[in-house]
Amino acid sequence: MIYDDALNDIIENVTKITKSVNPEEINKLTKMISEVENVYIMGLGRSGLVAKAFGMRLMHLGLSVYIVGETITPAISDKDCLIAISGSGETSYIVSTTGIAKSIGAKIIAITSYTDSTLAKESDLIVQLQGRTKIDDEPNYIRRQISGQHQTLSPMGTIFEISALIFLDSTIAQMMHELGQTEEDLKARHTVLE
Repeated sequence: MIYDDALNDIIENVTKITKSVNPEEINKLTKMISEVENVYIMGLGRSGLVAKAFGMRLMHLGLSVYIVGETITPAISDKDCLIAISGSGETSYIVSTTGIAKSIGAKIIAITSYTDSTLAKESDLIVQLQGRTKIDDEPNYIRRQISGQHQTLSPMGTIFEISALIFLDSTIAQMMHELGQTEEDLKARHTVLE
C-alpha cells in the first residue's frame, strides 16, 4: 500500500532530520528563549500551526509568548526574540516581518531548511531542519534512480513541518529539564476554558 510506504518514508526522513540537528544549536535556542522578556513566534500555513503549537507549550512553561499576527500581540522590543519557522526561508511575509523585528533590535531565530536563505542571513541563530534536496525536483526519472535518490512520498513541505513540530516538542522537554518544570507545572497553566 502507498500508505505504508509513505508512513515509512515520513518516519525515516523525520528521524534522520531531527537527529541531525546540531546540539550546540539546541543549547543556544533554549538559552536565548530563556533570557528574553517575550518570545514572538511566526510561520505561515502549516508552519504557522507548528508555531502556534510551540507557542502554547512555551506558555505552559510559564514564558511570555505571542503569536505574530494575532490581534492581541503587542509591539516587539530589543529585549525580545522572534522565532520564524519557514522551510524555504524565502516566504515574503516572514522575511519582511523578520526585517522589521531585526531593525528594532529583537533577536531573530530561524527554523529553516536553507542556511543560505534570506531568513537565515537575517538571523542571530539558525536551526537547520534539512528539507528536500534539489534532486527531488529533478524531472528525469532515470537520473533520480541512478543517483539513488527517489521522490519522497510526502507532499510539499510535510517532512519539514512534521520535523519542526517534533524538534520543537523535544526542545520543550529539554527546557522543562533546564527550568526545573514538571508536567504538573505545565498542566497547571493549561486552559480551563474548554
